[in-house]
Amino acid sequence: MKEQITNQSIQLFEEKGFSQTSIQDIVDALNVTKGTFYYYFSSKEQLLMDIHLKYIDNLLIRQQQILDNISLSHQEKLTKIIAMLIHDIKEKGSRGRVFFREIRHLKRDNIGKVKQKRNQFRLNIEDVVQQGISAGEFKQDLRADMVTFGILGVANYSYNWYMPDGEVTPDELTAIFSNLVLSGIVAD
Repeated sequence: MKEQITNQSIQLFEEKGFSQTSIQDIVDALNVTKGTFYYYFSSKEQLLMDIHLKYIDNLLIRQQQILDNISLSHQEKLTKIIAMLIHDIKEKGSRGRVFFREIRHLKRDNIGKVKQKRNQFRLNIEDVVQQGISAGEFKQDLRADMVTFGILGVANYSYNWYMPDGEVTPDELTAIFSNLVLSGIVAD
């Protein structure tokens, strides 16, 4: 039931927004009581925090698997991370949109916890870029931090407009974004 509450909440948060969705809306959609909700979550904010932590923790685990693969070049690692983010739009689009859009509704200390994990994700990418620069795989005059923000900006903003069931497949969009990024940073 906890997963059903979470999934229904994500759908409602995406449609109506966090602040416009009541606990009553959630339980009505599932045809359960508020007691059922409170058995699993102490508040709507705690539910939102749970959604955020599960989303970012999952990304960090999968990112680490890419980073730990020593057979991949730095270019390949960046491409796989971009692919992971784009494929998530198809597989977890609603969850991702809630993650990016509704963080402002978390309490300050909870925002801090989520931002710490988001920063770790970003710093992991920045490290790949910096290692690629140091290895001569990427141009030497790059700022790894700015390249990283560019990668995340392109990939993360895609949650707002990309339709994975549309004309461009997730693999095609990954290739477009990877080519765009790598053409600008790969050493000649």
